[in-house]
Amino acid sequence: MKKILLIGTGGTIASEVTDTGLAPELTTEQLLAQIPAISDICDVDCVQLLNLDSTNMAPEHWLLLARCIRQRYDRYDGFVVTHGTDTMAYTAAAISYLIQNSPKPIVLTGAQKPIGFDSTDSKINLADAFRCAAEDLPGVSIAFNNKVILGTRAKKTRSKSFQAFSSINYPYLGVLRDGVLLRYIRPDCAEAPVFYDALDPKVGLLKLIPGTGREQADFLLERNDALIIESFGVGGLPENGGFYDCVRRAMAAGKIIVLTTQVENEGSDLGVYHVGHRLKNELGVLEAYDMTCEAVVAKLMWILGQTRDRAEVERLFYTPVARDILWTEG
Repeated sequence: MKKILLIGTGGTIASEVTDTGLAPELTTEQLLAQIPAISDICDVDCVQLLNLDSTNMAPEHWLLLARCIRQRYDRYDGFVVTHGTDTMAYTAAAISYLIQNSPKPIVLTGAQKPIGFDSTDSKINLADAFRCAAEDLPGVSIAFNNKVILGTRAKKTRSKSFQAFSSINYPYLGVLRDGVLLRYIRPDCAEAPVFYDALDPKVGLLKLIPGTGREQADFLLERNDALIIESFGVGGLPENGGFYDCVRRAMAAGKIIVLTTQVENEGSDLGVYHVGHRLKNELGVLEAYDMTCEAVVAKLMWILGQTRDRAEVERLFYTPVARDILWTEG
């Protein structure tokens, strides 16, 4: 029987009702006690790493989680991480960069309703996560609502319903039916994982709206080492308002700028329109293509934690990690 480590970080799944709303209070042992049938799936040990609403998760907590797994990696066959849904996709992406090519499963899960509620998705999600962690499912994934999503491709697309997560620009890794994992895709892995222990949290994000001026970009660039700009459609920047001068000055100062799109599916393509063509071919901004915004954020933090060399940043950004970008593959 496989030996799995359950790592608790808080979230709705571990929450109870308080006078000021739901708050994470239950321990991993208390969660596990709600699902005795898990003992038929695997042997479980528990670690209570954090007990946070996932709104409070930060890059320092991603490093703590990666370190927790690294220190115990050789003692377990797989790992289950309970996590709040609101930032779970960011954490899944970050762990995908901090722990690369893992031959062992690292499965994140959570819930839209606390485990103590009569109507809850907690128990099925947690049981499914253990089933995935006990299978041949390498790398980082999210198990939620009977679906398995690659860690770099997950996005929370519904705020309340049980089908909270979608896989963006990539198929589901598998589905769970009647307690059985039907795996469609086996993620890439190596004989041993590669661990990283540094992130640069100075990554900003600007979502364009019609009429946005460069002042907001200037503000963010002054305070960060990289800026992600969520543009419209396939990508571009307004030709009025000084954006192009802002980009030119920032890049000359060593800042990294990435253009992505606000549209969830199908990705960016800066070469299509005049408003994007110049950015890529003359100014040399990076383009996210089919990556999720969550993955772009985490990947930039990981890259800038390793190097500040512009050519190396670009090489690493376009090098696929855990199938986070398919443009370079096809």
